[in-house]
Amino acid sequence: MDFRHELPPRARRALDHVAAGVSGPPLDPGLRITLNFHPDRVCGGLPILEALARDGAYHSQFVTGTSNGGLTAHPGGDRTRWESRIFGGLYDDAAPVERPLYGALDFRHQAVGAAPRFGSSHLRLTAAVLDRATFCYPDSAAEPTDFGVASAMPLIALAEADDQDPLNDYIESHVHAGVLLARDVEALVLDASYRGTTVETAARRLPCPLEWHPGYRLTVTELRRHADYRGPEYADLGAQIAERGLLTPRVIGDAARTGRHELQDLKMVWHTLARFGAPEGAGTAYSTPAPSGTGTA
Repeated sequence: MDFRHELPPRARRALDHVAAGVSGPPLDPGLRITLNFHPDRVCGGLPILEALARDGAYHSQFVTGTSNGGLTAHPGGDRTRWESRIFGGLYDDAAPVERPLYGALDFRHQAVGAAPRFGSSHLRLTAAVLDRATFCYPDSAAEPTDFGVASAMPLIALAEADDQDPLNDYIESHVHAGVLLARDVEALVLDASYRGTTVETAARRLPCPLEWHPGYRLTVTELRRHADYRGPEYADLGAQIAERGLLTPRVIGDAARTGRHELQDLKMVWHTLARFGAPEGAGTAYSTPAPSGTGTA
């Protein structure tokens, strides 16, 4: 039986709407969608991993009101307009929880996930999720005209032929009909800087396996060498918050929770760390499975 018959009607129609306009080879079922995020941020007054444990589900910006990208998911906002364009207006009157979830297709098999621009850590989704996802290249903010679905995926060739800043080198994905941690997540993959922290403790309460990647690190000396990437004011901010001359995702997260810095400014610091402090081997699949028995409550 066609799996789409099991989907909510709106999600099924959105998939069919995109599929009707694309052609190309089928997607390799060995690829995965990742949802990159910062695991030490606050969502709805709770640390984000505690919110995930409470809900058992990953929510979109329309539900949470937070994002590591642009904050435009509201009535009349850019995200609403982009979704209307891509999905033929099918989500125009949808409840926030019904809307698609944004991630990226990890066609480059990166240890840090497909779109580290949006966070140092990621949820790696199961193969089954591919069949209820749509894709675009480039990012939907760029008003793309090229789309894909699992049965017809022309976007990988386009992305591989493009010369992009590494932080923009991703194929955007839209997962329809929700993401449940116990059903749809193959692993939560954390940056190594969170080992031994409250983030690790919270991660082990989730109903999905925990894995690690080697971690982002950037010295203040290197940060200042690349001050023109996002601007000298952000290099100065990074140097201010660094610990013993070193920036890591944990250090930026600690600064975010103090409330003394604008989150959009810290986002620029993160972009510089992500661009120039990626771990060795970030471009190849890498993970360290959690010890037996961890990853669940």
